[in-house]
Amino acid sequence: MSAQLTDPITLAGRHAPARVLLGPHPTNLGAGRALSPRHVAYYERRARGGAGIVVTEVASVHASDWPYERAPLASDCVGGWRDVVAACRPHGTLVLAGLGHTGLQGSSAYSQAVLWGPSGIADVISREMPMQMEQAEIDGLVEGFRAAAAAAVSADVDGVELDAGPRGLLRQFHSNLTNVRADEYGADPLRLTREVLAAVRDELGPDRVLSLRLSCDEATSWAGITPSIAAGHARELAEALDLLVVVRGGPMTPNAYRPDFHQSPAFNTELCRNIRSAVAGMVPVVLQGSVVDPADARRALDEGVADVVEMTRAQIADPDLVVKIRRRAAPRPCVLCNQTCQVLDPRNPVVTCVGNPTAGHETVDPVEGIADVATGAVLVVGGGPAGLEAARVLALRGHRVTVADASARVGGMVRAAVGAPHLRALTDWLENECRSLGVEFRLGTTVSDADIDAAEREGATVVLATGSRPRPLPFPVEGSVRCVGAADLLDGGAPAEGPHVVFDPVGGPVGVAVAEWLAAQGRDVSIVTQDSVAGSRLGMTGDLADANSRLQRAGVTRHLDSRIVSIGDDGMRIRNRYTAEESVVPCTVLIDCSHRLPEDTLGSSHTDAVRVGDCVAPRTLLEAVREGRTAALTVSAHRQNEFDHHPFTLVNER
Repeated sequence: MSAQLTDPITLAGRHAPARVLLGPHPTNLGAGRALSPRHVAYYERRARGGAGIVVTEVASVHASDWPYERAPLASDCVGGWRDVVAACRPHGTLVLAGLGHTGLQGSSAYSQAVLWGPSGIADVISREMPMQMEQAEIDGLVEGFRAAAAAAVSADVDGVELDAGPRGLLRQFHSNLTNVRADEYGADPLRLTREVLAAVRDELGPDRVLSLRLSCDEATSWAGITPSIAAGHARELAEALDLLVVVRGGPMTPNAYRPDFHQSPAFNTELCRNIRSAVAGMVPVVLQGSVVDPADARRALDEGVADVVEMTRAQIADPDLVVKIRRRAAPRPCVLCNQTCQVLDPRNPVVTCVGNPTAGHETVDPVEGIADVATGAVLVVGGGPAGLEAARVLALRGHRVTVADASARVGGMVRAAVGAPHLRALTDWLENECRSLGVEFRLGTTVSDADIDAAEREGATVVLATGSRPRPLPFPVEGSVRCVGAADLLDGGAPAEGPHVVFDPVGGPVGVAVAEWLAAQGRDVSIVTQDSVAGSRLGMTGDLADANSRLQRAGVTRHLDSRIVSIGDDGMRIRNRYTAEESVVPCTVLIDCSHRLPEDTLGSSHTDAVRVGDCVAPRTLLEAVREGRTAALTVSAHRQNEFDHHPFTLVNER
C-alpha cells in the first residue's frame, strides 16, 4: 500500500508528521540579513497547518554572496533559526535551514564585490563577469558551508538543505554551461559538492537531516545538465544524503523552476520518477514543480514518483493545506499566477498571495475565524472577489450575510477574464465557502440607493464591492469600427471576422491573455502598446520572455513604442512615441485593455457604507481580496442589529 500525504516519514531518525514539504523561497521578511519575527510567524503558521517539513529561506554561507537586499546571511541567522524551531517543533514539523551561495547568478549591487563563479563566464541575465574561483575561494566556500551548518546545529535545527538548484553555485560547478575549468574541479564537476557534503555532515552528525536541492535538467538542448547526466549525479551523491529534492532549471532557463500557470502543474513528475529510479532507494526523493493540487500530490506517492511532495505555493495560498487534506476539506487554491509570491523584482515586495493576503503578514493581520462579540446583518453589494472575501470572513465571524449582484453568476471581472480560467478556481472556492457558511445569494438583483437606505434603517451594515466601469477611450473612434472592452469578450462581444487590435496601455497580463485568446479563435490579431515589449509588467511574474514567445508563435503582430491617434473606416492610425512616425493598421474590432474607472455611483450619499476593491480604484486581484478581508475584519462590532429576526428586503429584487 502506498504512503499517504498525511503519513509520517522518518529522516535521519527524525519523524516528520506528513510528507508535504514547504520549500525555501525568498520572502523579503528579513530584518537586515537576519530572519525576523515575521519569518517565525510565517513558518509557524504553515507548521500549524500540518506541514511535515519546513525549509527556511536560503541563507548565504559566505559574505561574498548578497543576491538581494534582504537575503539572509547564515552567520546572522542563528537567533532566527532558533525561534523558528521553537515555534514549529510543538507541531511536530521538521525545520531544515536552507543554505547556499548564488555565485555568478547573484548580485554585486549590495556586496559591492566581485561575483564568484566556476569559470570566467558572464551571467546570461545580468551580463556581469565573475571572477574564476581559485583554491582559496573554493576552500572559503567549503568552510562557509561548514560554519553555516555548525551555526544551524547550534540553533537546534533538524537539519539543513543545500542549494544546488537553478541559481546555486554548486549547480554552476555541475554544468558545462558555466564550468569549463581545466583543473580537477572541471574534470570532476561534483568534487566541490562532495567536499561540501562531507564538511556539512561532519557538523550535523548522523542524527540530523542532510538534504540537497539538485537541478536535474537545465532545459537546454545543446549543453548543460540533462536528465541522464543528472541521474548519474544523483546516484553518486545519494549515499551522502538523507533527502534529495529534484528540481529543474539553470542560467538559460530561469523561469523553469517556478513557472506560472502556462506550464502544466506537477511538470517534474517524469523527471522525478527517473531520478528516484536511478537512486534505487538509497535516499528518499522529493517531487517539486507547481504541485498545488492534493490529487496530483497523492498520485505522485501512489505511483512511486516520490517519497515526499513539495507544495510551497499551495501552502502560501492556504497554510492549512495539510490539515484540510486530513479533513478532506477543499483548500484555498493556488492559481499559479506568480503575481505576489515572487518577490525578486524592482518593487521589493514582501511575499504574499493574491488569494490569501495574510500570507507574509501573520504578525499584523487579525485571526479571521474569531466570532465577533456583537453580530448583525450585512449586505454585500457585488459578488466579485472583494465582495466574496468580505462575505466569507463576515460569515466566519458570525454575521448574517447577504450578497447581491446584478449578474446571474458571481465572480465579477474574474469570471469575465478571457485566457485566465485558472483564476476562477479562487472565486469558485470563495463562493462555495460562502454557501457552506450560510451566506444568502441574491443574484440577478440590482441594488438601488433605496435598498441601501432600507438596509441601513434595519440596522444592517453595507459593504459596497460594485467593481468598475469602462474608461472613455483617449482617441476618437469613427465609422464602423467596433470597440469592445476586454471584460465583454466572453459574452460574444467580438465578431468572428476582420482584423482585431488589442489596445494595451497597461502592459499587464490582460492584454497578452486577450491577444492569445483571440489568436486561438482563429482571428487576425495585433497588439498596440506604448512599451518597448508586449506585456512589460510580466517581468514581475517571470512570464515576460515566454509571453512574447507565445505571441510570436500565435502570429500576433506587435506594434511597440506606439500610441493610437485615431480609428476610422480607413484603419487605426498609430504614432511611434520616439520618432513620431505614423502608420495605419487595419482594424475592424478594437479590444480595450486599458485601466477602468471605479463604479462608485451607488451609495454615494451613504458615508457609513464600506467600499472595497475596484469601486475604490480598479487594481489587481490581490487588492480586491485584501480589501474585502480587511473590511470584514473592521466592520464595527458594536453595531448590534436591532432586527435580528427580521432580515431586510431589497426593493428591486427580481
